[in-house]
Amino acid sequence: MKIGLTYTGSELKHANYANWLKGDDTIEVVTLSAELDNLDAAAVCDGIVLSGGVDIAPGYYSAKAGYPNAPDHFQEERDAFETAVFRQAQDQNIPVLGICRGMQLINCIYGGTLAQDLGSKNEVHKVADNLDKVHGIRIKAGSILHEALRAEQSAVNSAHHQAIGNLGQGLQITATAPDGVAEAIERMETSGHAFLLCVQWHPERMYHFGLEQTPPSNGIRKKFLEAIQSK
Repeated sequence: MKIGLTYTGSELKHANYANWLKGDDTIEVVTLSAELDNLDAAAVCDGIVLSGGVDIAPGYYSAKAGYPNAPDHFQEERDAFETAVFRQAQDQNIPVLGICRGMQLINCIYGGTLAQDLGSKNEVHKVADNLDKVHGIRIKAGSILHEALRAEQSAVNSAHHQAIGNLGQGLQITATAPDGVAEAIERMETSGHAFLLCVQWHPERMYHFGLEQTPPSNGIRKKFLEAIQSK
């Protein structure tokens, strides 16, 4: 099995994703990035993971820069490259998992927008002292996420200051935090489409809390691998 993983911008964070995806299985993880310009490598992968990282350039969702907690630099080349990876995967019916920034990018690809900064809600969601926050989520029954976690409530880690604003066309929110922030999105209509699951949290680094075998981490991985194997 070969899984394409977009480069998050940090070797350590990228390794977290790769190790999580591999687990104890024979899986080849292929790094995909604008710097490598290897869209052709994505075409021969069995699954694609769009990873976390720097904020998406505001112009990508028709918004303005200069918002609170914005990065010094955006990565328009990354936005464009990962969009091309995603569209190619859809054309080839390749399963896609979007994580944090990946979820936000997919929402924007479908015409959605982002809440550029959560303001006071950051206290619930944003990293503090280099540690993820932890909060509960409520999961929509009958969703792919519900099938993966086998529960209507769970606890997840959190490390973001942006969130879904207007929802992209054809998408639905399938998990929310107690403050209403979207924690997962999927297609409204799955029939005839490739597997798509997007989560706002970081299942790849829940091992920091000793929770790597819990449904919000291992359950997501298993559901994604099942989708690849059944393709």
